[in-house]
Amino acid sequence: MNRAFASRWARNVFITVCGLIILMYLGSRLFTHIDLALYGYMVGTVVFIGGFFYRFMAWADRPPTRLILTKGLRLLFRRSTPQTAADHLVVYKFIWNRGWYRWAQHILLGWGCILSAFVTFPLVFGWMYFTMENNGYYTVVGFGIDLMKVKADGILAFLFYNALNFTAMMVIAGVCMALYRRLKNMQARAEQSFVYDFLPLYLLLFISVTGLLLTFSNVFLHGWGHPVMSMIHQWSVIVTLIYLPFGKLAHIPFRPMSVLARNYREHYGQQAPKACRVCAANYVSAEQAQDVMNVLKSNGMEFTTPEGYQLAELCLPCRRKYRMSRFSGVPTHEIRVKEANQNAKG
Repeated sequence: MNRAFASRWARNVFITVCGLIILMYLGSRLFTHIDLALYGYMVGTVVFIGGFFYRFMAWADRPPTRLILTKGLRLLFRRSTPQTAADHLVVYKFIWNRGWYRWAQHILLGWGCILSAFVTFPLVFGWMYFTMENNGYYTVVGFGIDLMKVKADGILAFLFYNALNFTAMMVIAGVCMALYRRLKNMQARAEQSFVYDFLPLYLLLFISVTGLLLTFSNVFLHGWGHPVMSMIHQWSVIVTLIYLPFGKLAHIPFRPMSVLARNYREHYGQQAPKACRVCAANYVSAEQAQDVMNVLKSNGMEFTTPEGYQLAELCLPCRRKYRMSRFSGVPTHEIRVKEANQNAKG
């Protein structure tokens, strides 16, 4: 199989696109419910798949990432995995610890984008569509199966029709909160750049605003300007899909990997501890310390000290003291005095 492709990247993209076509064939009842007006989104998605695999494979081939992914997958079925997945992927508990404002901002942005994708892509690829056989009632069809009937002027139909409008308002609110913080917070202002930090927010804002303008055109202007606005909106989505794997927004599809990293830290953190070679304090598990040394060795960076042990075998305070000793010539790392702020929080 590998000999048929120029690289693993080409193989993975080909298999994924073929699988997508098969799902389109089955979900749209033999391509009979494909909306060609959404053809541009299909092309943008295929380009996104190619970019995503390129970025993911470049990231996953790094020795530290490969190690965490390998061991994290082995621990995927831990009892705590559902709770970890909920904290990292649903409620963003790790952001709540940084403050309610940033948590609300990420909830609005994250779930606004995710729910928009859950609505948009099934419609684009024909996995979900609506038919009307009985006057006044729509049939919701998913992967060729009639799921439910809804009244055309009922509350469920209203929610279906306006789902993307609701998610667009969520994204707009989240983007405005993020922009306000980036303009007012001094630390954010010092660290940010236009291309990496502001451009993704402007792209999301532009997509959301043009999407709402489509509804505004239909409801209040009786369709005036709809074709032009539809093309503008479609091109904005395509450009964002192409950009997504290579910018800051890439952390959205990469986010599930955090569950594997958390499983790794929690599982091996409960194993036999590793004692610091200088102060004898337990600072990490023996497995994690050995993994760090193996990764450094694979990159040709062992950091062996004159005493014969590796820098990774020192706790953080002793490691800082050792670095000081290399500059000052005084063996500060051998002075067994606890730092005043060693266990400081905040």
